[in-house]
Amino acid sequence: MKHLALILLLFAAQVAAAQDWAKAKLEKSPRHREWVTLKHDGRSVETFIVYPESKGKTPVVLVIHEIFGMTDWVQDLADQVAEAGYIAVAPDLLSGMGPNGGRSSDFPQGKATEAVSHLNPDQVTADLNAAADYGKKLPASNGKLFVTGYCWGGGQSFRFATNRGDLAAAFVFYGPPPDKDATARIATPVYGFYAGDDARIGATLPETIQNMKAAGKTFEPVTYDGAGHGFMRAGEAPDASEANRKARTEAWARWKSLLAK
Repeated sequence: MKHLALILLLFAAQVAAAQDWAKAKLEKSPRHREWVTLKHDGRSVETFIVYPESKGKTPVVLVIHEIFGMTDWVQDLADQVAEAGYIAVAPDLLSGMGPNGGRSSDFPQGKATEAVSHLNPDQVTADLNAAADYGKKLPASNGKLFVTGYCWGGGQSFRFATNRGDLAAAFVFYGPPPDKDATARIATPVYGFYAGDDARIGATLPETIQNMKAAGKTFEPVTYDGAGHGFMRAGEAPDASEANRKARTEAWARWKSLLAK
């Protein structure tokens, strides 16, 4: 059974790594994008920033990558966030953790997944805080801060809401919930986006709804029937299934509507 799980994990990593279409799309983008190095507590965090084409100041969306690390798709997604009118700030949480002190792109294929799964939670929070602080202080920022995450990053966006009091909202895409006791610290609405064909994460929803309600917190989950885990990425790929493509389109529309509130 463990052998089968490992094969499936490696296969998923290969699928996630094959994102030439995302890279090609990003290279055609007219928006300004750059990598910056954020330093805190002896760490240097390579962070991808994309600016919207806007005359006025705009909110910041902190983007937390999947368990596959900072892939081409995450950068493509950050660009789409900027296209929607927001400054996208996407830290590579594997910065300094790769071979020779490198980041996600320096890991051999499939190894980034294992490295992300073993990241220290306190280090992740500190990295995210550094990226959020940087984004809020940008001259182009209006000081409003959102967080979003996908897969592993979805769980981290939910967890970040328990550690960051100035969030305008948290958007959790098919990620696990934080510990029950930590939900009491959440001070922002949390909006969930889940896949109908994702038993592992779907099984956590009833208790999460109950815990958030008991703590008096706003939690609004939506489940997209027929979609699989990772549908925001899979639904954009050239070989996307109809269910994943539909889920991604509907989730994007809902997300942009919530951001604009």
